[in-house]
Amino acid sequence: MNSNNHVYTGVTLDSPIIKKLNTGSAAIFLRQAPYKQGSNDETNQDAVAVIPVGENAVVLIVADGMGGAPAGDVAARLAIQSLQRNLEHASEELLRDAILDGIEKANKAILQLENGAATTLAIVELNDNRMRSYHVGDSGIIVTGQRGRLRLQTTAHSPTAYAVEAGYIDEAEALAHTERNIVSNIVGSRDLRIEIGPPLRLAPRDTVVVASDGLFDNMLTEEIIEQVRCGDLEQTAVNLANICAARMQGNSSDVVSGHPDDLSFIIYRPDKRRS
Repeated sequence: MNSNNHVYTGVTLDSPIIKKLNTGSAAIFLRQAPYKQGSNDETNQDAVAVIPVGENAVVLIVADGMGGAPAGDVAARLAIQSLQRNLEHASEELLRDAILDGIEKANKAILQLENGAATTLAIVELNDNRMRSYHVGDSGIIVTGQRGRLRLQTTAHSPTAYAVEAGYIDEAEALAHTERNIVSNIVGSRDLRIEIGPPLRLAPRDTVVVASDGLFDNMLTEEIIEQVRCGDLEQTAVNLANICAARMQGNSSDVVSGHPDDLSFIIYRPDKRRS
């Protein structure tokens, strides 16, 4: 495997890791759910990868192994490995094909386990500051400008997310809903559906967030945007991690009730000189 790839599976980080890339900078963070900490039998079922392709492209990946199914960590790892192998020899011009083929191969490999394992996926393809999103399940992607304008947000494949999209409930109600954990689309299913977002050119001060539902179940979109839209990248990642930790542990009086879960995210900002 390419030594320039940054891959984290089944691990917990004490603090965010900052990676300088040809195209920009990325902050990476993973932490297991509070109820797992200190246990040798419980692992972080999330996995993250930042994979450079050529001189001008990079792929950001977050996989969230399904906690209610067996071997969620294995499913997330297989998804990352499948995409990594496909991107090893991909050209910048054919990234879309390599990503889609990698997801389909991951789905086949997870199905072959025959144990019900599954994972969600959120992927961002960045190519010379043009981006495209791909997602399966309730891991998601947000793109915001420095002034807080929401430029892109994926819709989770879940009944509550569809209800918010249709205007039946608001985001805060969705986070408290009894069906918030139901996911209607997964990698590890014969009915897999890959949602592909529109192409988007990043502005010099845009920020991209790719994360598991450990972030989106503990912070409202407007709160995430306010934290990530500007400021030091490492401190931004620390702030997100601390807010989620406080809410997951019930140590917050905020309007959002915490939902303990594994947490993983990538925060990416383009190199202003290349925009």
